[in-house]
Amino acid sequence: MYDSILIIDFGSQFTQLIARNIRDLNVFCEIVPFNKPFIIPKFIKAIILSGSPASVKDDIVQGFCLKDIPKHIPILGICFGAQWLVHNHGGLVSKSAKREYGRVYLNILTDHPLLTDIPKESEVWMSHSDTIQSLPPSLQILARTESISIAAFAGSIHSHDTVIGLQFHPEVFHSEYGKQILKNFVFHIAHLAGDFTMASERDSFINGVRNSVTGDQEVLMALSGGVDSTVTATIIQKAIGNRLHCFFIDNGLLRKHEFENVIELYKRLNLNVQGIDKKQVFYDKLKGVFDPETKRKIIGNLFIEVFNEQAKQYPRVSFLGQGTIYPDVIESNNINGLAHTIKSHHNVGGLPKDMALKLVEPLRLLFKDEVRKLGHELGIPDEFLYRHPFPGPGLAIRIIGDITPDKIAMLQDADAIFIDLLKKHHLYASVWQAGVMLLPHQTVGVMGDERTYEKTVALRAVTSRDGMTADWAELPYWFLKEVSNTIINQVKGINRVVYDISSKPPATIEWE
Repeated sequence: MYDSILIIDFGSQFTQLIARNIRDLNVFCEIVPFNKPFIIPKFIKAIILSGSPASVKDDIVQGFCLKDIPKHIPILGICFGAQWLVHNHGGLVSKSAKREYGRVYLNILTDHPLLTDIPKESEVWMSHSDTIQSLPPSLQILARTESISIAAFAGSIHSHDTVIGLQFHPEVFHSEYGKQILKNFVFHIAHLAGDFTMASERDSFINGVRNSVTGDQEVLMALSGGVDSTVTATIIQKAIGNRLHCFFIDNGLLRKHEFENVIELYKRLNLNVQGIDKKQVFYDKLKGVFDPETKRKIIGNLFIEVFNEQAKQYPRVSFLGQGTIYPDVIESNNINGLAHTIKSHHNVGGLPKDMALKLVEPLRLLFKDEVRKLGHELGIPDEFLYRHPFPGPGLAIRIIGDITPDKIAMLQDADAIFIDLLKKHHLYASVWQAGVMLLPHQTVGVMGDERTYEKTVALRAVTSRDGMTADWAELPYWFLKEVSNTIINQVKGINRVVYDISSKPPATIEWE
């Protein structure tokens, strides 16, 4: 096992960003909830305490202590984590007179290895309603801001040799030198090697599956056409060959030519995949359904039904392959009372009760960027690895209102024009996700000498790193004009195109 960092999560919305920044330094790290038992293995070389929506004085965060952390392991507390270190070891934390939120200027007061290559003044991101008023005698102030006197500190606490606290969030994009601060902690304080890469780990992923699925045991897997399931299937196939059986279900809600294109890719990857046409089954069940949550449930349940039906062909199967990745695990692992579960994931929600299969999830400790890097090492083409994400329910949640085959065909055509033009003009790679929404409204228009009363579509394109937050993509006006003209001229039934310029939050990426 690689030397690693353990992140103890107190429920911060930014905890994943801490882990992502550490992994970007080629250092392995894991996240564990503070309120569940955990051990500190010998390969853990540093501990990070995350932020939290709670106050250090809340009863809900009591009970955690440092007694199980060896004294030689450096500890970094971020925001709440820093306040917790102070509050529980002789310092004073009190309610802020005014909550400090957003960009502020950090002023460095003294040299320290943590602050190597950091200017004396730089922007950082604050988000706290409690403030550190005084430190234990064994800690020294490293930096301040205009409004708070203790923005960073370092020293020792009781038997722990190296303790560092930051009132701000170095993990967020808005902290100008935040990545450098984390890099300094990793390499100058914890002295990690930075040798965890997908190139070095490729064979271990394959061998891990080979050691789990032994003898004549077989694996069953439903593929979505997405990056996670494709990389998972490729790993399993390289480990056990044709003892992997895959299904790719055409639910009629895919992008234009998606089914044929994905099946062709799977053939190139030598995956043992059976394509299943179930369009009409999904259309029949979705007929007359308007509510988006009902759509999602119908589609999810139908996938399980079709999967169970196909699984009967393989009585020797004892494993179910799933493309679970680390954010799925983290977001489904609720810290009771502190953080709401962001969403429920089918990947980590358990198996259907009548399927006694064990899980094989080789990617469950990887982030999306790492999955793509691993896919590259496995020989999966980049044009597939770097495709935009696509929602599980497909076009069903991009058609606002009820679903009909005619609406699906109309949206597929409009969507294909948008995506193809993004690629033609070399804009596709600069956008994290793009798609078209078909609205339930008809608007008046004029085509030739005739008055029309036809449908409206909304273009949606966002920039993001992981989908947790997103900004609307500032696509050129000339490009939007070309997309609009092409859709209206070529897709019968559409006479108006609009562009969505809302960010997440407060909006979401999808409309339903």
